[in-house]
Amino acid sequence: MIIAVEGIDGAGKNTLVTAVTNQLRSQGHSVSSMTFPAYRQTIFADFADQALHGQLGDTADSAWAMALLFALDRKERRQAIVDAARENDVLIIDRYVASNAAYSLARTQDPAIVEWIEKTEFGDFQLPLPDVQVCLATSVGVAADRARNREAADVQRTRDTYEKDAGLQERTLAAYQKFAGGSWQSPWLMLTGDDGADRLVEWISARLR
Repeated sequence: MIIAVEGIDGAGKNTLVTAVTNQLRSQGHSVSSMTFPAYRQTIFADFADQALHGQLGDTADSAWAMALLFALDRKERRQAIVDAARENDVLIIDRYVASNAAYSLARTQDPAIVEWIEKTEFGDFQLPLPDVQVCLATSVGVAADRARNREAADVQRTRDTYEKDAGLQERTLAAYQKFAGGSWQSPWLMLTGDDGADRLVEWISARLR
């Protein structure tokens, strides 16, 4: 089972993934997790990181160029995704294809880029579809505070261009909500509040019995 966890920057995705992973393992399930972008694992993720920190010329100015880098990042990890999903009861992915689609739509307001991402990543690159996509509906204000606090606590976590753009984060959350409402590519769960991990574990456990 593949679970994709989505949300804007600072939404709490890593915290949720860690909590769900620990709970499922305590129940005896085998669980693997991975994160995208796969920084320090693929050159495309590192290029994207450089671009978002102003170190790759005007690359970040193009939503299409950034979408391509993020797509190629996942393509490089395709076999790892397939293997982890096959070898474990559950694979939890912190950001997956919907992240590329949501941020790209938020930047361009052009549905064509979502169609291109869908065709490229799920079609041409043959990435497996997630069984469910989970969106953490954390407010933009709360998420922004978390991102700033993370930056202050860790000099290696400097906020990038996307993280600093509150308007982009608002539009991205709206894009996620649109995808969830239309069940884009697979079923969606919208999680809010502190009980998100418990709700997701309950949902997964019911389907692993």
